[in-house]
Amino acid sequence: MLMPKKNRVAIYEYLFKEGVLVAKKDFSAPKHSEIDVPNLHVIKALTSLKSRGFVTEQFAWKHFYWYLTNEGIQYLRDFLHLPAEIVPATLKRQTRPETSRPRPKESYGEGGQRGPAQDRQEYRRAAGAPAGGDKKAEAGAGGGEFSFRGGAGREGGRGGGPGGRFGAPPPAVGAGQ
Repeated sequence: MLMPKKNRVAIYEYLFKEGVLVAKKDFSAPKHSEIDVPNLHVIKALTSLKSRGFVTEQFAWKHFYWYLTNEGIQYLRDFLHLPAEIVPATLKRQTRPETSRPRPKESYGEGGQRGPAQDRQEYRRAAGAPAGGDKKAEAGAGGGEFSFRGGAGREGGRGGGPGGRFGAPPPAVGAGQ
């Protein structure tokens, strides 16, 4: 697509500076949200870069997302006459300021466990059991009596025999035997 060179340079400079570019799929938008060029120019310029393998494209929710590849970085360096020391923002390490968040005091409880780890074990204790109680010891195959309730039975269930249909009275126990 024919477009002024200043628009193409503005798009390429922004793309190189940030490393990624987002554009809404609105071909008639007068301006791009970040760059002062028509949105159509941004979409077409980056479609051209995509066809040459300089960017990767993703599309979601009416938005194009373009990410520079290594070949694209080299191409834009040559096009914009930039030195090798300048890199896109996506390749720079972010320096996070060391924020001093208050951490909880590490208190050792029973068994030498620290406070927060001990708190996570609280749910395993039986209700009303002493602090050293263990729910694990009470669980298992021989831990309690199993009880089975009679479910739908052989005749019940979906499309079953008598007594399994909605609205029908249940069969009388001992009747007909």
